[in-house]
Amino acid sequence: MAMLRRGRRSATAAQRAYLRRGLDQPGGKLPLFDEEGQRYSGSTIRSCIERGWAEPWFDNPIKPDWLVCRLTSAGRRLFEKGDGSEG
Repeated sequence: MAMLRRGRRSATAAQRAYLRRGLDQPGGKLPLFDEEGQRYSGSTIRSCIERGWAEPWFDNPIKPDWLVCRLTSAGRRLFEKGDGSEG
């Protein structure tokens, strides 16, 4: 089991860009690709899961290596309260 790093309160710019995309989506669904059509980094997605900001939603039978996730309430709080890393 991966060690959870939920203690970190601020998110990196890459994490915030990824998480922000789920704010207006039904169920908080997070995208696999950014606005430029580039796939989000697996390490960015996994770090958001480890910190409790995102959670796996369902398995993709066509692409099992893709992490389909959704935003958690903790992830939403990053944007409601602000964490000082907004640039």
